[in-house]
Amino acid sequence: MTITRRTMLRGLGVSVALPWLESISVWGDEANPNNNTPPVRLACLFVGNGFHSSEWWAKGEGDQMELGKVLEPLLPFREKLLFLRGLYNEEARIGGIHSCQTGNLLTGAHLANGGEIRSGISMDQVVARHYADQTKVDSLVLGCEHSIAALHKNYSMIYSSHISWSSATTPTPLELYPALAFDRLFRDEVSRTDSSVLDAVLEETNGLRNQISQSDKRRLEEYLESVREVERRIEGAGKERRLQGWRPTLEAPDIARPADGIPQDIDEHMRLMCDILVLAFRTDTTRVCTLKLNNDHSSLRFPNLVSDRSPTQGIDYMIHHLLSHTNNGDWLKVNRFFTEQLAYIAKKMDAIQEGERTLLDNSMILFLSSMMTGGHNNDQLPLVMLGSGGGQIKTGRILDYLGKPNRKMCSLYLSMMEKCGVKLNQFGDSSEPLAEV
Repeated sequence: MTITRRTMLRGLGVSVALPWLESISVWGDEANPNNNTPPVRLACLFVGNGFHSSEWWAKGEGDQMELGKVLEPLLPFREKLLFLRGLYNEEARIGGIHSCQTGNLLTGAHLANGGEIRSGISMDQVVARHYADQTKVDSLVLGCEHSIAALHKNYSMIYSSHISWSSATTPTPLELYPALAFDRLFRDEVSRTDSSVLDAVLEETNGLRNQISQSDKRRLEEYLESVREVERRIEGAGKERRLQGWRPTLEAPDIARPADGIPQDIDEHMRLMCDILVLAFRTDTTRVCTLKLNNDHSSLRFPNLVSDRSPTQGIDYMIHHLLSHTNNGDWLKVNRFFTEQLAYIAKKMDAIQEGERTLLDNSMILFLSSMMTGGHNNDQLPLVMLGSGGGQIKTGRILDYLGKPNRKMCSLYLSMMEKCGVKLNQFGDSSEPLAEV
């Protein structure tokens, strides 16, 4: 039996791609159906407003690497980690405000002001175009906070809300609804129905079980259960109603809340988006995902975290943006909460075997912000990468570019895009990849 990337489990209005299986060539294509080499996946996780000033650091290498308190959740993956120090984005240093620092984070382009919106095509979308004819979905661009529609010092706050750009004038639309992101992966038309995706493909799933090895049957069952679990959690998302972000003027809404709305429990919202990212990569439904955990200039609150002020109080007394200027213990807890989302993704991906490597090994996950701390300093940016791009990157290292002639963010992007099969002579303000990556 030969199954190529265009062959899926199908039901009425539903198509479910398969995970890596040893019995069949699920990564093959029409020209080379027996190719079973897993592809390289690219993910960018963005956190707004920077990190704690004294706790973003790394020392040593390999299993002896030490990490600051912000990054401690990543200790189990330090041998699969790159800590990059000293890279920065020259164009983002104009203006010194949130919008100027974020809208070109993945483009390296000059930002238009005066109400005009113009950046450049972001590196994730360059890779998405390269993979476009090989996957069901070009890219997933996920978010956990609404875009900001306003001007700040003559720059559009759209720049603070988007890091992925499909064209110089088009920020890639954010998908904030986990249900719709899930449907985009598995349903042929993106609309919610009452039926389960797995129920719809039950007949073809049963037929496949008879044609694969015992170990593949276990892989298939684990994968199908992960899909089912995300379905269950989407259905129950938001029921605890720990409201985050903007607060209504009424103590209780005066209209009914839509059942399929954005979850108001920020921890559940983020975890669902993390699970959807893993599912998307695991099935090769897409190879590119950008997850914007919050905006720069964010209004998120965190009632799920216990404040240092009181064991009965959550960290919801101040929005994320204002909290970033305090640098206190609550700020550190919020930082770690964001890093824990990356660690959660890494743990799930590292448990998924794809031949000789894991899904994490076959990926590059960039975790970054557009400023080092809440003080808007961006002469160097906080950057961590997990995964080796299919064995192409030596991990468990610290790469320090401070004082070196080539410390452009776009040089890193040139290196990462090349690992995905996209070799460019120029991107943004750089024409020289980072040789060490």
